[in-house]
Amino acid sequence: MAAFPKGQDPTALLNEVRSILETIRQKGVPADLVDAAKRKEIAALEFNANGITDLTQSWADALAYSGVDSPADLVKAYRAVTLEQVNALAARILDPAHTITGILTPSGGKSPSIGGNKGPESLLPPPSKDIALPEWAATALADLPKPEPLSQPARYTLKNGITLLVQPEHVSHTIRLYGSIRHNNDLQQPKGKEGVAGLTSDLFLFGSTSHDRLAFAAALDALASDANGGISFSLSTLSSNFDKTLSLLAENELHPAFPAQAFSVLKQQAIASQGGLLQSPGYRFQRAVTKALNQPGDPSLRETTPQTLSSISLADVQSFYKAAYRPDLTTIVVIGDITPEKAKASIEAAFGDWKATGPKPVVDLPARPLSKASKAVIDDPGRVQDTVYLAQTIASGIDNPDRYALEVGNEVLGVGFSSRLMQDLRVRTGMVYSTGSDVAWSANRGAFLISYGSDPDKTGKAHDAALHDVTAMQTAPASENELTNAKAAILRAIPMERASFGGIAGQYLSLIDLGLPLTEPDQRAQAVYSMSAKQVQDAFHHWLRPSEMAQIIRGPASK
Repeated sequence: MAAFPKGQDPTALLNEVRSILETIRQKGVPADLVDAAKRKEIAALEFNANGITDLTQSWADALAYSGVDSPADLVKAYRAVTLEQVNALAARILDPAHTITGILTPSGGKSPSIGGNKGPESLLPPPSKDIALPEWAATALADLPKPEPLSQPARYTLKNGITLLVQPEHVSHTIRLYGSIRHNNDLQQPKGKEGVAGLTSDLFLFGSTSHDRLAFAAALDALASDANGGISFSLSTLSSNFDKTLSLLAENELHPAFPAQAFSVLKQQAIASQGGLLQSPGYRFQRAVTKALNQPGDPSLRETTPQTLSSISLADVQSFYKAAYRPDLTTIVVIGDITPEKAKASIEAAFGDWKATGPKPVVDLPARPLSKASKAVIDDPGRVQDTVYLAQTIASGIDNPDRYALEVGNEVLGVGFSSRLMQDLRVRTGMVYSTGSDVAWSANRGAFLISYGSDPDKTGKAHDAALHDVTAMQTAPASENELTNAKAAILRAIPMERASFGGIAGQYLSLIDLGLPLTEPDQRAQAVYSMSAKQVQDAFHHWLRPSEMAQIIRGPASK
């Protein structure tokens, strides 16, 4: 697969792809790449033990697809693969006579014609009354899991301001590191230089001042490790290779190469692709949502254009890096087969010399005025169905005293197939194909969103029905069954959010970014467990404004 800018002739790109495949077919691949691939595949099986889903998939792959008895047998199989086998397979399957090529380009035309007699969706008659569950099922669902305190990581603040969290997990002989630098591109990019943040991040692919792109990749291949620098950075490695991989990551993060030739190429690619992006219906739809929720001049409305990208120099990239990439805004999470003391010593050795310069930037958007009712239609000729967002701001940020009540209420209203929106807009009436709702928070801002997809002639009716459901949440308490099911869904999901190393680290980084304590999930669980229907009703009545929700439609204009 390869991508190219709208309007460009793909012939040269297609020929280059074919040439690469033909070279592999005729000459084979280098032996060192085969060895590196084998190491990576074997290491990946070790990493799969770090998450419930990955571990399950690992066993399914071994038993169902590979015909062996366990992931351990897959390790033996990978070790037995030879260079000659790989090249023989490449020579056999990379046959240009069997190539099928598809080139996808923006249509810019009318909606496609769908053959056949398109009639209404066939729906089973909805139940005329609530269905009573068997006693055993009703009893099980009504038994809410009592909140239990979650384990907490070791927490350190290094001398240069880095926040370090370490959670030992010895389910495998692997270690993962997740790093994040608090930032906000809308606030930190210089005016007229929109796009410099993206170019800066992309340039980390080109290695460090000590290892260029290929040397950096080769060093990681030798360790069967992965490491990626940038505003969000990470590594994954076998326990025995942690310090070596960490050294490479720190080298990339603290001393990026930023080569001039690579900058020139990336800049031209960004200019070409951004022009097409700005014209795309998907971008214009999201832009319309942002405009509906924010006043003119809000930082979130800043836009990267081919003109702003054209004005960016390599010096601008280097200046942005020095201003935005700083240890006192950085959190590093280390999870895996390591002790807190060892992790702290290694991070201090690798990142201890990193220093911040200049004043700490503001990275949280300010509070904003309440949004008002509005309507926007984004024409998308390539679609036959409308996608609709109904959106409003909430007059609060993450410190909202009713955010847990709003979460429980949102579960009743628009999460899952048993939600009110799904039942009223799809199951009973067939007005929409899918629907849901969400409440989103940042430090100083909140928003409420309903989404649905429908035929254009049903968009208006679905809009009225969705707002009716919101109003009903405000005027009467949820039923006992609705409340119990919503609370159970949230409480049972909390431990599953930590079912992998990535899930654990993602939760910690999100809490730090929002300025919340690491014990917030425990507070959330306790609040949900004791939530009443009256609290939910009052929260919806106080914070949500169904008559002031903006409507943004993408697709054929509604009828």
